[in-house]
Amino acid sequence: MKKGKRNSSKGLFAKGSASRKITFGILAVILVVAYLSSNSFRDEVDELLGIGDTPKESIVVPRAQGDLLVHFIDVGQGDSILIQFPGGENMLIDAGDNDKGQIVVDYLQGQGVQRIDHLVGTHPHADHIGGLDDVIKEFDIGDVYMPKVSHTSKTYMDVLEAVDEKGLTINAASAGMSIPSKEANIDILAPDSELESKNLNDYSIVIRLVYGETKFLFQGDAEKKTEEELLLSGANVKADVLKLGHHGSSTSNIEEYIKAVDPDYAVAPLGEDNKYGHPHKEVVELLDNMGIVFYRTDKDGTVIVVSDGENISVNP
Repeated sequence: MKKGKRNSSKGLFAKGSASRKITFGILAVILVVAYLSSNSFRDEVDELLGIGDTPKESIVVPRAQGDLLVHFIDVGQGDSILIQFPGGENMLIDAGDNDKGQIVVDYLQGQGVQRIDHLVGTHPHADHIGGLDDVIKEFDIGDVYMPKVSHTSKTYMDVLEAVDEKGLTINAASAGMSIPSKEANIDILAPDSELESKNLNDYSIVIRLVYGETKFLFQGDAEKKTEEELLLSGANVKADVLKLGHHGSSTSNIEEYIKAVDPDYAVAPLGEDNKYGHPHKEVVELLDNMGIVFYRTDKDGTVIVVSDGENISVNP
């Protein structure tokens, strides 16, 4: 009976027209290609052959004595920046959205971080502070900096609750303050302590970090208004590496400001195919015209910048 069924099935295709044979052949090829193309199958083969890509989260960049590392962690459409100082100090600026907290925790642990000496929440938007409560609960925390602006969101309240449970105090960050460090100069350039705005992005903490001869500028979602005020104030915004404002949006990153910063490298934390269209075309063209090397986490993954105090290199 089994043999008869097999012959009957075989005969169905064998006795059909030539077009049926071709159609079946094409269908079989499509199914095989689809199977071979599936992520799970590729991963299995890669693992067996030992040729799979190592996730960026597990990569520890070799560092020489005296190297400072700045990790622009890929958390999708959000910011999270880990700064590792050569003497063991650690600083974290933002921690991505609510669902990215564990990703940030895992990344930090993968880099050997046990204590965060300086924790910064640039402003109350969820894509910047959403994961801070997870980070605060998991690590020993030194000082905490956030702008002096409140918010009614559950995300913001979760951060405050985590701070309270750890017995920490939030330093209200404003222009003119410095974050104490034995290894670098860390100055807060914005926001203004007297600022009153309905736009939470205007409260973004802007930080300029100087390590040796190398300089970094981190500006959260600070927009055109903040950039213009910094230029008018005469603040020193010169930097070798610029974390673009507001994920590379044209609401930030005005030409006069970028020229004043005059960076060699610019980085934008982004979500792939994000609904905002970040980075905006105008900003990308400006960077290109100025010869600034542009990295974006949606295409490059986590970007790691290494400084020995004189020279800068970027991984990838």
